[in-house]
Amino acid sequence: MAALHLMISGRVQGVGFRWSMCEAALEHGARGWVRNRRDGRVEAVIDGEDAVIAAMLRWAQHGPRSARVEHVQTRAATAAEAALAGAGFEPLPDA
Repeated sequence: MAALHLMISGRVQGVGFRWSMCEAALEHGARGWVRNRRDGRVEAVIDGEDAVIAAMLRWAQHGPRSARVEHVQTRAATAAEAALAGAGFEPLPDA
């Protein structure tokens, strides 16, 4: 599976979503990044083996305990989005 781009909406900012996603990615061995969007959503790119991407997508559908995920929109990540992913998983500045 190619890198996956996520746009996560709901109560996902101000609840530790980005940091929790970084921890989950570390546990699963995912590469990629996560950032807050000015419109209140969280954006992420997840890369790794198919099972890793699937596990992270399942995690994103509920997020940390204090979050309330309403919708996760997915698509294949563009080459430019995937290029931002380093060897690990990190938070990026807000967009």
